[in-house]
Amino acid sequence: MRQSLQLRMGQQLTMTPQLQQAIRLLQLSTLDLQQEIQEALDSNPLLEVDESDSETSSSEQEKNGKDNGQDDTHSDNQDVEPVSDYEMDSDAALSKETLSDELAMDVTWDEYMSAAPAASSGPMPEDETIYQGETTETLHEYLMWQLELTPFSPTDRGIAVAIVEAIDDNGTLTLSTEDILESLNDGNSGELIELDEVEAVLKRIQLFDPIGIGARTLQECLCIQLNQFDPKTTPWLSETKMILNEHIDLLASRDYRTLMKKTKLKEADLKEVMILIHSLNPKPAASIIREESEYVIPDVSVKKVKGRWVVELNPDCMPKIRVNDHYAAMSRSVKSSTDSQFIRSHLQEAKWFIKSLESRNETLMKVTNCIVQQQQAFFEHGPEAMRPMVLNDVAEMVEMHESTISRVTTQKYMHTPRGIFELKYFFSSHVSTENGGECSSTAIRALIKKLIAAENTAKPLSDSKIADILAEQGIKVARRTIAKYRESLAIPPSNQRKSLI
Repeated sequence: MRQSLQLRMGQQLTMTPQLQQAIRLLQLSTLDLQQEIQEALDSNPLLEVDESDSETSSSEQEKNGKDNGQDDTHSDNQDVEPVSDYEMDSDAALSKETLSDELAMDVTWDEYMSAAPAASSGPMPEDETIYQGETTETLHEYLMWQLELTPFSPTDRGIAVAIVEAIDDNGTLTLSTEDILESLNDGNSGELIELDEVEAVLKRIQLFDPIGIGARTLQECLCIQLNQFDPKTTPWLSETKMILNEHIDLLASRDYRTLMKKTKLKEADLKEVMILIHSLNPKPAASIIREESEYVIPDVSVKKVKGRWVVELNPDCMPKIRVNDHYAAMSRSVKSSTDSQFIRSHLQEAKWFIKSLESRNETLMKVTNCIVQQQQAFFEHGPEAMRPMVLNDVAEMVEMHESTISRVTTQKYMHTPRGIFELKYFFSSHVSTENGGECSSTAIRALIKKLIAAENTAKPLSDSKIADILAEQGIKVARRTIAKYRESLAIPPSNQRKSLI
């Protein structure tokens, strides 16, 4: 084999580190971008936060305050000498300290507590709940707190702890009483526990707040709550208990016709029973466990100004950064080549980072303006007027690649007069209409939701009926497509939406 040298010319697309950084910043959400900016500020000494805007705004506010007659020199109380915050804090701290010393010298703690007014002048009303929402962190801790306040024998306390530990976050007892009994008797050298004892302790725990906690089934949970009603003052109580105990399957399937035949109740009577059932809480643990609210910071905002929809970047979603002029000038004055190279490299990185942020903002504004231009009917009339639009449509309008549009619209949010939406929300497939036009799938979902919201609950609309109604409006959609859109909206089928009340 003969070796030789050859010279060839060719072109190859290579992603520079700057381009990789710009692409990575483009697809970051607002929170991730803020973290990225903070990391860049911590690692690069030549980057700093531009606080000139905040100083300008504060000076403008001070100027406006003076113009409105809020200047200190024009106040009515000119003879009063201004007191600094430090002096006020010191005086307050001194007065608190003096007061505490006087209390300690004049009276003892027991005398002070006995002299305090009573928190309540009488017994707590029966309808007043003890739980205040923020007293405990979890359902288990709340139940254990009530367990400690309940008088139990040592044996019953051990049974109660085992039962509480077997209750999940939904408030349901996950183990049978037999399994709890077996776990308690395993390794128990003393007297064995009977099943009746476990059942008795479980009934006491099921009366903890909220009522119905620790139930094994939905039927048991509702029956426990019904047992707390007074038969003398609660009409239809016996009929409700009978339906829950004997006809729970018909109630779950909403077969009211068969239910009326078997219970010999008239429709008006059954309606009263359903009102009582709907007053019960099928998920009592939901009142104790509260999920933390998730907050979304919009990247852009849209508002109507003089008849035109205007897009603005949210200035609070990320801080403005700039190159530190003092450190940048040191690159020309330092004598050490190592220090000079260090400053130059970080200066270049800082410029690239700022340019990538500017490019991200420009691309986001360009894409958002295009979306608002295409979906003006949505902002004017709501989701029912949404136009079909895909990523490629916007990519062609702004002359960018479809993947770039996908990165820009992912985890980016827009604040509008109709709420906060992810940019992906404005993209949807199309469905052909009879007149040759197109209808957005988002608009069809909005129409389905509107039709179901206005339906007669005694005779809810089926998927086929909804398809027929949309066909009358010129929108041809198959029944299975209606079912798919309805499920995406978390709307149950017609047989589960049927109700007498």
